[in-house]
Amino acid sequence: MARPDGRTPDQLRQVTLTRNWSMHPEGSVLVEFGATRVLCTASVTEGVPRWRKGSGLGWVTAEYAMLPRATTTRSDRESVKGRIGGRTHEISRLIGRSLRACLDLAALGENSIMVDCDVLQADGGTRTAAITGGYVAVADAVAWLGRKRALSGKPEAALHRSVAAVSVGIIGGEPRLDLCYEEDVIADVDMNIVCTGTGDFVEVQGTGEQSVFKRAELDALVDLGAAGCAALTELQRKALAS
Repeated sequence: MARPDGRTPDQLRQVTLTRNWSMHPEGSVLVEFGATRVLCTASVTEGVPRWRKGSGLGWVTAEYAMLPRATTTRSDRESVKGRIGGRTHEISRLIGRSLRACLDLAALGENSIMVDCDVLQADGGTRTAAITGGYVAVADAVAWLGRKRALSGKPEAALHRSVAAVSVGIIGGEPRLDLCYEEDVIADVDMNIVCTGTGDFVEVQGTGEQSVFKRAELDALVDLGAAGCAALTELQRKALAS
């Protein structure tokens, strides 16, 4: 079965990382994976949460949200509903864990970075796009702290590795990279892969949506996702060098 956009099974969508998209945050990136668009902003605050004060360690966390008309039908804002949904909590924690994996919190010093990931338009892979773009926003925020001489270590020590993420899945028996929404909703197996720039794994989330999957299929998806993350790492490097 051909892919909706004509890509090969191991091909990423067109990925764009636009830095300094918003003028106020210390780091901001509009990340686009095909038609999926997520605005990632990294805001720096001096000091850390009360439970971390005096530790000498910094803190990085994330919040994820979707605009009411980011999808085909309008959804109410969760703030209006009065509660944050379980899916939103899960994704926010995933983004936060992934971004903390690229930082040395001792070198960051007692500074906090809040990463807000707002989905402007959703076409599958919003959480993986948020992690990929969020890293670039955090990199700019750490560089800002370095220029202010507010870090406990050097910027390259505080941000000592990169992190990127991509979705993979099996559709009709075929492993595919970077699923768009049309593929995601019919996938037999759905998985999110988070890797460092050196190819180590931060997290692997995999679910048999329509059926179970074999060990060989798991290995194929992990390999596909790792290759996709490597390509995204190169795009992040180019964006930060520009």
